[in-house]
Amino acid sequence: MSEMSDRTGLLVGDEGVRRLSEASVILTGVGAVGGYALEGLVRAGIGRIRVVDADKFSGSNLNRQILATVDTVGRPKAEVACERARSINPGIEIEPMTVLVDDSTVDDILSGDYDILVDAIDTVRCKISLLRKASEIGIPTFSSMGAALHLDTQRVRVAPLRKTSVCPLAGAVRKGLRDVDTSNITCVFSDEPPLSVPTERDEHGKSVLGSLPTVPAVFGMTLANLAIMSILSDDLDRQKTL
Repeated sequence: MSEMSDRTGLLVGDEGVRRLSEASVILTGVGAVGGYALEGLVRAGIGRIRVVDADKFSGSNLNRQILATVDTVGRPKAEVACERARSINPGIEIEPMTVLVDDSTVDDILSGDYDILVDAIDTVRCKISLLRKASEIGIPTFSSMGAALHLDTQRVRVAPLRKTSVCPLAGAVRKGLRDVDTSNITCVFSDEPPLSVPTERDEHGKSVLGSLPTVPAVFGMTLANLAIMSILSDDLDRQKTL
């Protein structure tokens, strides 16, 4: 699989490729945003990934989720994500966790020696539970805020959680974590006001929000890039001084 890293190595050098191959990431959520984050992480050569998602693919996922196909509808997202990763890099160490992120599971989800957390879940209560625990243990975290109800990919922004704006999900998360030091959390969000369009509810009573394939893809690849740059930061800083 050395050929997979040839183009990456031309940009970041052999040491950068080594760092990526030895890095470990926990990825929570492999839906619209998280699926693209997984794609970026795997193709960059990240060596070890824990994928967390309790959901299964449905037909409504086909318009925006890279892992959703007519063949994967009805299958567990974490399982499909691992298959996708191995089809790109058979040597990857990847572990599925088909559990819901909540107060009862965050300890297990964040257990072990992992370098980075990439958060792509969208339920406020679950997100707050995850980010609270991540803040307590100090793991560097890159977190997606709301990608639905947006059209403009040029309005995607990156900022610490405390400096996010406009996004309702970010506002709810900030409120839920107001008593926590969130300096380890970097967010991807949109400063485009969410569109006011009719919403529906699914069979579980959860709001179903309109979404294009493009905006979540930008969110997901931005999350992956932030994680990659964090892993490579020392090497890139040295290159800039040469």
